[in-house]
Parts: sequence; structure tokens; C-alpha cells
Amino acid sequence: MEVSSAKFFKSYSDHLQMENDLKPEFAFIGRSNVGKSSLINMLCNNKSLAKTSQTPGKTKLINRFLINEKWHLVDLPGYGYARASKDDKKQFDSLITNYIYQRENLCCLFVLIDSRLPPQKIDIEFINKCGESGIPICLIFTKIDKDKGKHVEESVEQMCTELKKYWDKLPDYLLSSAEKALGKKEILNYIGNALKQLV
Repeated sequence: MEVSSAKFFKSYSDHLQMENDLKPEFAFIGRSNVGKSSLINMLCNNKSLAKTSQTPGKTKLINRFLINEKWHLVDLPGYGYARASKDDKKQFDSLITNYIYQRENLCCLFVLIDSRLPPQKIDIEFINKCGESGIPICLIFTKIDKDKGKHVEESVEQMCTELKKYWDKLPDYLLSSAEKALGKKEILNYIGNALKQLV
């Protein structure tokens, strides 16, 4: 699948504000500073579509983008931002949870994992909660250009090993690098195949 058009649609501070236009939604989430905005911009061929920042926790709203006039890409706030206040953390958690569990338009939640790091407890806990609730997810290991191929393989294997403790069948996963545009075709094809199944 190719992205021929991508434009900002609207931001929301609550999922209940979101219009029910019946268009399929594919949401992206991950820990702060995992490279989410850069990945979204890479997929959409627009370096300034999603706001990128060196400061973790920049995304504080649900941001929705209309892709090819047919489906929405949803940029969710990152989880696990250590410097956020307790009130902000509670607000972010509520915003994320309500959207993920109650948004009927959600077709797939892409959970971004930093390939440079060993399995993080917060990622595993989040992935497991999605699995327990039957949320359709796909993992995306980001920043694979930052390490040698063997290290990336080890990182993926370590995460899969941890998840096998809780999952009978592991969720799908893809590899990516926003800087090198790696994984772009695979991610868009994954979305394209999901869209075909809706027809």
C-alpha cells in the first residue's frame, strides 16, 4: 500500500470527543522517546506531519490524521514518561485506556518497542494488558539502524522470550527505522491487508 495523501485531521483530549465517521483507525503508541512521531512521519512521507521533539512526553492529546481519504492514523500519548506529574500521568493513562478499550473504529494498535534496549517491564505489562483485553496489536521494534543486525535479533528474541511466559501465540511484530525508512513497506502492507479484510 502507498500513502498518496496524509493530513492532520483533529486533536482530542478525550476519546468521547471523537467523531464516529466509521473510518478504520490504526493507532500508534509506545514509551516516551521511542521514535513514534518520526515513524509516523516516515510512513506518511511528511517530516512535519507529527510533531517531533527531543523532549519526551510531547504528545499529550490524541492526534488523528486522515490517510488516503479512507482511514485514520492515530497518534496516542506515550506511556511511562517519568517526569510527568502524578496528575498528568493519571490523565494520560485514562486518555489512552479509554481510547484503546472503547474505540470501536480501532483496527490495530501498533506498540512501539526500542530495539536498543533489553525487555522493559512497562512494555511487557502494557502488551499483556492489551492481550488480556483482546485488543488487536502488532509490535514495531524501532531504531534498528542504531545497532548491528545481530543485536537487533537478540533484542527481539529476548522480548519474545519474555512474552512467551504469558502468551500462547505471540503478537505479530515488524522491524523499523524512521531514519533509514526501513520497515515502511512492511508496516503499510500490514495496514493494507487489515483494510482488505474489512471489505
